Order: sequence, then C-alpha cells, then structure tokens
Amino acid sequence: YEISACLVGSEMCIRDRLKENHHMKFTVRDLVQIALVTALYVIFTAMPPFNAISYGVLQFRLSEMLGFLAFYKPKYIIALTLGCILANFNSSLGLIDVVVGSLQTLIFTSLGVYLFRKYMGQKILGYNKAFLFFSLLYAFTMFTIAGELTYVTHVPFLATWATTALGELISLLIGGYIISLLAKRVDLSK
Repeated sequence: YEISACLVGSEMCIRDRLKENHHMKFTVRDLVQIALVTALYVIFTAMPPFNAISYGVLQFRLSEMLGFLAFYKPKYIIALTLGCILANFNSSLGLIDVVVGSLQTLIFTSLGVYLFRKYMGQKILGYNKAFLFFSLLYAFTMFTIAGELTYVTHVPFLATWATTALGELISLLIGGYIISLLAKRVDLSK
C-alpha cells in the first residue's frame, strides 16, 4: 500500500495505490469538494437547530441527502464518512456512535451506490429509480443504528428500528428530490 503526491500540470494530485493497476487520483479540487461536503454534513447534523433531530430513536438527518452525491462521484463516500465521524462526536452515545454510525455510512453508502448506480436516469413515477432503491436499502440498514441504540440505551429494538428507518426514509426521499433538482442546474459529476 502506497500513497504518493505528485504535480500534474498545475494541479497537485494524490495517488492511492492499492494494487499495481488500480489508482485513485484526487486533485486539489477533489480534496476541496470532499472537505466542503464533509463540512456540510457536520453542519446539517451537529449544529443547531439540526442537532435537535439528528440523534436518538427519532432521527431526521437532513445531511443524509448528501449521500446521493456519491452517485455522481464516489469520492463523496469519503466525505460522508468523515462527516459522520465528526458529527457523531456530538452524539450523547459517545464513541460507539462514532464507530457504528460511520461504518454504517461507509459500508451501506458504498453498497447502495454499487448496486443501484446502473438505474441513474431511470424513473419510477417521476422519481429517480437509483435514488428510490438507495433510500429503501438505506432505511432498511437502520437496523445497525437501532441495534446500537438498543445496546446502549435499552430501548426496544423493533420500535427503534421502525422509527429510525422511517426518519431515514423520509429524509432520503426529500433529499433525493432536492439533489435531483440540483443536478438539473449543476453538473455534479465534476
């Protein structure tokens, strides 16, 4: 495993070599965009007034809409994960929420983009099919957060899974619509 920096033209890049033929290249622009999305995630989760509805058995994280950016550029999975790590330091559950929440974000955002990216551009009742499938999958995966809440606070698992999944589904459906509108005006693939 090797990380190296280089200059390409007038841009700095970072090469991340996992295998001999696999390169992930980040320009300064990429790093700035990742930092901005990370900051937005933290603001929309951990800062007032959003923090009042971002944690616990009744969650509605406006920041979750940023997950749809990963359909345009997978680099945003890094931003979402970093944002979740930073935002979850504000959680009353402590370090367990930092670990469980950020791993859930990393694993299931990556899986959702991998499984459903092929449906980008297709519609179901006027809604982006990839975003709909992703929203349903991600709401289902809230069993991880419900399990964490049950373990730490001893709340009933099924009821907690239902409330966290419903909050996640609503925030994602609204967020998917907003990101779809934004994508009509801004090229999110850059």
